[in-house]
Order: sequence, then structure tokens, then C-alpha cells
Amino acid sequence: MDAALLRVIPSTTRAFVKEAIAAGNVLVNGRPAAKGLKLRGSETVVVKELLEAADNLVAPVAGPVACVFEDDAVLAFDKPAGMPVQPLSCRETGTLMNAVVHRHPECRTLGDQPLMAGALHRIDADTSGLVLVARTATAFENLRAQFAAQTVKKTYLALVEGAVAVGGTLENDLVHDPTLPFCRMIDVRHNRLTSSLVARLKPLHAVTQFKPIAHTTVESEERTLLEVTIYTGVTHQIRAQLALAGYHIVNDRLYGAFAVENQTGHCLHALAAAFAHPVSGDPVEIRTPWPKWA
Repeated sequence: MDAALLRVIPSTTRAFVKEAIAAGNVLVNGRPAAKGLKLRGSETVVVKELLEAADNLVAPVAGPVACVFEDDAVLAFDKPAGMPVQPLSCRETGTLMNAVVHRHPECRTLGDQPLMAGALHRIDADTSGLVLVARTATAFENLRAQFAAQTVKKTYLALVEGAVAVGGTLENDLVHDPTLPFCRMIDVRHNRLTSSLVARLKPLHAVTQFKPIAHTTVESEERTLLEVTIYTGVTHQIRAQLALAGYHIVNDRLYGAFAVENQTGHCLHALAAAFAHPVSGDPVEIRTPWPKWA
């Protein structure tokens, strides 16, 4: 069924066809098409709704966004914890990029991933802080090249459980744990996976530098505020590497921290980014305000 629809409607995508079938929007002889249905010929097919590739754009929807930098080439926003950067579907709203394209429609068609709408990188939904967005195709290509070359310096604040006396550099080869139905990163060299499974994985090398800058005590529990610097951008990099080193980010339950009652998100904040301006080439550093928990 999906192959037949793609031949008849080449302007759509296989993902949208599967979505339409799953939603019951494709009828075969008056009945909703089953997943994986094989057509014999002579059937009557009715498509009630089917998105096309051109529809796969971020919906412009007003939302609370705090812009911390703006010029003709670059935008920077301070994303709150609990808000995703980009939608997973063009039907989804409530993300940072929905609000960005509502305010800056020129970003909607930028980039190589339609639902990123010019955003140059991601941070986790429960991480707060800086997100950079390009306003032109030239700026996007220039800045993406800088991210790929690992010349963009990204600075974070992380509040971790316990007392950390000295800083250091963490290096791990990270992969998604293939035994879990959700995303959690592990070190490919230190895990309980079989050697045959490890051989099929494609680890990404991550380097994280950290140093303690403050110590606090909350209800007799020690905490340390870390300044964290990264140039690589592996999924969950800081969260996973700090946890692997025994430094659990406060309220990051996915990586072993204790739960904190009535707190949204974990205590990780994208504080700043330093890069070469995509037009002038001059060095630029953009910073966000410190979070309340820091």
C-alpha cells in the first residue's frame, strides 16, 4: 500500500504515508488500510489526508522565548528547561523553534533538517540555556562548518551531587545503549554488552572539561557547581560523562541522580558559546543569564 501511494503521489514521503495509514486516513474498498497491506489490483483507494514533503516545516506558533542576541545573521535564545528545541513532527507545537519561526519567518526554510528551522545545534529538553539559530543560508552553512570542525566553544553550568575538589578532562566513546527503548548513552568500552553487539555499534568520541567554581549544602547534602566546556556535541555528552565519572547532575534521574521534588528539568544550563561571526569573521561570545539554581 505504501509503495503504491508513493508512486501515485511522489510529492509525499514514506513516513507521511505510514502516518496516514496508521491514522486511518487511507481507505481501501471503504475500510481503513491495514499496515503492510498488499494490493491485488482493482481496489478502490481513498486518501482522506496525506501530508506532502512541502508540508514538513515547523508550524509558526507564538510562545515564550527570550532572545539574548540578534543581528542580521544570527539569533540566540535562552531556552527554558522543559521545552524541546524542535518538534518531532510538523504537527507538534510548544517547542522553541515554533516560537522562533513565528517571530522570525525567514528561519522556517533554513538548514538541512526541515524541523530544525535554522537551529544550529540541540540541547536536551530538560536542559536550559543557549540555542543558536541562523537567519540566512550563508550564515547557516558557515556556522555548521564551525560546529563540524569543533571550533565552537560551548560553556555550561552543571550543579552536581557531592563535593568535587578538583577539575579535569573526561574522554569517552559514547553510544546509545541498544538494550533500552529510550535514549541513554553508555561508554562503548565499559559496559555489559556482548562483544558481537559492541562490534556493530558506532561510538562517538566525546571530550568534556570541567572545574568546580562553587560549593553549597542543601539539607545537609553537598553540591558542587561546575563550569563545563565542550567542543564536541555528542547526545547527552555532559550528562553521561559526568555520571560515568561519578558526578551526577542534580535531578538527572536518567543518569542516576536522586529526584528533586517540584523541580522542572535537571541542573544543566548552556551558558555561552564562542565562535567566529559568519559574516565578519570577528570573534563573538554570546552568553545567557545564570539559572536560578546556580
